[in-house]
This record gives sequence, C-alpha cells and structure tokens, in this order.
Amino acid sequence: MERLVTEDAGDGSDTAPAADPDADPDEPGTARPLYVPVRLGSAGGRQLRFARTPLGARTAIGFTSSLRLTAVLGEGQAWIRLAEPALRALAEPLGAVLVTVDPQLTAPAPALGGRPAPTGPCARRALEMPEAMAV
Repeated sequence: MERLVTEDAGDGSDTAPAADPDADPDEPGTARPLYVPVRLGSAGGRQLRFARTPLGARTAIGFTSSLRLTAVLGEGQAWIRLAEPALRALAEPLGAVLVTVDPQLTAPAPALGGRPAPTGPCARRALEMPEAMAV
C-alpha cells in the first residue's frame, strides 16, 4: 500500500500547502486533493482511468497538480479532483488496491533478441492508457 507523498510541485501552480507527514490520511482535512484522470463512460458518466505497475498490478493514479497530469497524459485529458482516501475507496471495488501518485512516462521495455517488441492489436487498451505509460 503506497502513501500519498506530500511534496510541493515546485512550480507554484495548483498546489496546496503540504500536509503534516505524521497526520492520519483517513482523518478529514488531512489528505490533499489529487487530479485524477477520467474518461467518458458509455452511459455518459465519468470513469476512473487505471494503469499497471511494472509488475502488472492494476493501480489507480492521481497527480498533485494539473500541470503534472498534463505533462504525462496530454492537454486533452479530462480530470476530476478527489482526495486520496476517496480515490482509494472508489478504486478498491474495481480491483485496484494500489494508488500511485504522480506517475511518470517511461520508455518502452527493450526488445529481446534484437527484434522489435510486438504491438498489441487491442484498440481499447490504447485508448485507456498511453502505451509508454509505466507506473
């Protein structure tokens, strides 16, 4: 189970004062709101976007500023504000028991044997998360 890191974004935008690192994150008023990426669902509502860790575990993701979210997921990414406990409560019934804060884009894994890595034919997977996204 990962903890919410309470570091400043350093750019002065969209940041709240740092929370007390010894405070209980389940107490009201101690958790910082996160910028959580969402997508439009089939019924018109918003759905959380999830990622996978390098080991394949499903994780909910949140960002400490809108600039960090935009840097990783692009200008057109829709988002909502949720506190970490609320994000965790929404994600757990959907099979994501981890919450990753401020994930970064990384390069794709190198191909073995000098051959290029196979690309997946699943268009839905490409829509859910950028191919180079690793958390």
